[in-house]
Amino acid sequence: MMVKTGMQGLRIALLGLCLLGLGACATDPAEVRQRFDEGLKAYDSGDFSTAYTVWDGIRDADLAALRNVAMMTRVGKGVKKDPETALKLMAAVAETDLPVFAVVAAKADLGDMYLTGEAGKKDVEKAVFWLTEAAGSGHPVAAYRLAGLYETGTDVPRDLVLAQKYYKIAADVGYADAADKLKTLPPP
Repeated sequence: MMVKTGMQGLRIALLGLCLLGLGACATDPAEVRQRFDEGLKAYDSGDFSTAYTVWDGIRDADLAALRNVAMMTRVGKGVKKDPETALKLMAAVAETDLPVFAVVAAKADLGDMYLTGEAGKKDVEKAVFWLTEAAGSGHPVAAYRLAGLYETGTDVPRDLVLAQKYYKIAADVGYADAADKLKTLPPP
């Protein structure tokens, strides 16, 4: 049996309490969906503080809500900007490894944060890992970003075969800039 540690372990423990009815969490999927939509309505109307509060209240029952809390914390919408906390929250989503959009997007976001050093020291190895994970699930922006790294040899050894591979992933899902890059990419 594997013991979970850190943020992932905390999330699992909190979710367990919610599911047992011991926490103040929404556990009914319909209620969680309703609250998520309330947060979305508040966000879309520009009431970021309310959106953050609503999503923070259901983040232990909904990965998309947790990712939204992480993104809002990352940029300071509705809450004080705190990239270090955002990185931890984003990792909690990305490390679940479920094949859902919130997880794939969190992997791309995490890769971007590591690549830019947004939450501390730049970590290219972790950035490439997370961008590759996201690109492997078809995330076009992660694939495009990764392709650019390999095309230019910025932060990673130049590899036109990998650049072509990742531009193609992005182009195949409709990322127009990637399709343009494929046309102008020199042969490997």
